Amino acid sequence: MARAPRPLLIAASAALVTTALIGGAAVGQSRHDSSAPIDFDAQSIELDDRANRAILSGGVKITQANLTLNAARVTVTYSGQVIDGSPAATRFDASGGVTVSRPDQTARAQYGVYDINRRVITMLGNVSLTQGGNTVSGGRLTLDLDSGRASIDGSGVGTTRAPDGTVVRSGGRVTGRFTVPDRN
Repeated sequence: MARAPRPLLIAASAALVTTALIGGAAVGQSRHDSSAPIDFDAQSIELDDRANRAILSGGVKITQANLTLNAARVTVTYSGQVIDGSPAATRFDASGGVTVSRPDQTARAQYGVYDINRRVITMLGNVSLTQGGNTVSGGRLTLDLDSGRASIDGSGVGTTRAPDGTVVRSGGRVTGRFTVPDRN
């Protein structure tokens, strides 16, 4: 039997451990109820019915079932359909210290998009996903709310440049830390 090259073996092992950390089924995350009503709390709201959107700002908190999204600003896009007296939201675009929390799991980033129809949350820019004592960081997080599966990659939201214009960082890598069980 041929041995796998060491970098490939390390990458495969890291992928398996990362999946165990952030994969919903591996850690007991239940399927999210994306048909549950969505409640919001904000300092202000600006409605634009012609464009079918509302802009929430100032300490925005959005909750749906066991999921909470916090951000400085959220643009809500809705279909124009009214259900039980409320417009049917289809998408949230969040910015400014975005945090998405579910039981035993918290993700943070600069930007976030919750596509309600696809039941997917995408977070961008300095992403971190924490569960228990385990943390994984990267450039982009995709969270499938149906399966509970999360994936993080190192793609960045742009390039960081030094004052002289040279590129300091472009793109990125996924980094993390895993806890080790206590062996008393």
